[in-house]
Amino acid sequence: MNVEILISFTLAVFALAISPGPDNIFVLVQSIRFGKKPALAVVAGLMTGCLIHTSLVAFGVSLLIVKNETLFTILKIFGACYLLFLAYKVFKSSDAIKLNDENLEAKSHSKLFRQGFIMNVLNPKVSLFFLALFPGFLFNENLSETLQFFILGGIFILASFVVFGSIALLAGSLKKYIEKHPHSGRFLKWLQIFVFIGIALFILI
Repeated sequence: MNVEILISFTLAVFALAISPGPDNIFVLVQSIRFGKKPALAVVAGLMTGCLIHTSLVAFGVSLLIVKNETLFTILKIFGACYLLFLAYKVFKSSDAIKLNDENLEAKSHSKLFRQGFIMNVLNPKVSLFFLALFPGFLFNENLSETLQFFILGGIFILASFVVFGSIALLAGSLKKYIEKHPHSGRFLKWLQIFVFIGIALFILI
């Protein structure tokens, strides 16, 4: 087992989870306006959705590896190119972290869980991201690829839950910090860019 690969993967996931995106911004706004429990319900829904994407990618890519290693190599090249594309999209995006959402309505915890779940499951970019990310971080020659994908998915979900959960619990402090430090978005933006580029190079090399 290559522990270094797992550590690198975990650090990368934490860095990406911290970077502003539609999911963690939604969690932050939900917590600011309605409290910690509603935000945690959204987080639980989002992470459950990630489990679905993990299963789809694990079974699909594992079958690809078994059938043709050349196709798997092509998949890794595609993954690296997709991550570089994401880095470019982040580079072209705004530095500002927008917290205002006037259309946000208070809902029950069950509805918020479903909303988080549906937001994640119906987003094909999540599966595409997993498809690009996971193949480059297989860490054990003796374990089946399917099991390794589920382990990586579990690490991704756990790390994201810790970060998103912390955002929900510390929303008030985070809002004050963002308002006092408007340039924090620029740091997080470049952090995301460097992580995307770093993972892409790791997969290629």
